[in-house]
Amino acid sequence: MGIFFLFLPSNFFFVMATFIGDYTCRIDAKGRLIFPSAFKKQMRSASFGHFVVKRDIFEQCLVLYTAEDWEEQMNKIRSRINPYNREHNMFMRNFFKGTAELVLDGSNRLLIPKRLIESAGIGREVVLAGQDGRIEIWAGENYDKIDIPVDDFADLAEKLMGDKLPEREL
Repeated sequence: MGIFFLFLPSNFFFVMATFIGDYTCRIDAKGRLIFPSAFKKQMRSASFGHFVVKRDIFEQCLVLYTAEDWEEQMNKIRSRINPYNREHNMFMRNFFKGTAELVLDGSNRLLIPKRLIESAGIGREVVLAGQDGRIEIWAGENYDKIDIPVDDFADLAEKLMGDKLPEREL
């Protein structure tokens, strides 16, 4: 599998996918899973069916990005990284470690590399959880453990979102 490039006119803008929902899937012995049709319907991108997968930075799960969202992530990183800074290089090395390109096959399946399946502790059952422009891939038993108590979630929502309303909502 090689690297794919998207050449688009300079006045083209992406309509990013917003992935909503969580779906339990099974991984076969070769590491393939059937991509949920609901997520497929939510994709509006120019490079339909092209993804990048990597280990999550904070949790023991994988993160699946559309090609467009991956490019958006790379632009954010490029704007903050100095290639002549050791710490920045260390971050980049670890950020990209294990990253892989995935393409939906003719049967609507994604082949996830074994090394990534193992690093996320994934067995036969996985949960694909929509997280706006990306999808988290969790071992089924781990996904059930990530909930926080309702009051703690309410406090977190208030802390992150409760300061003031943006002007357009006033």
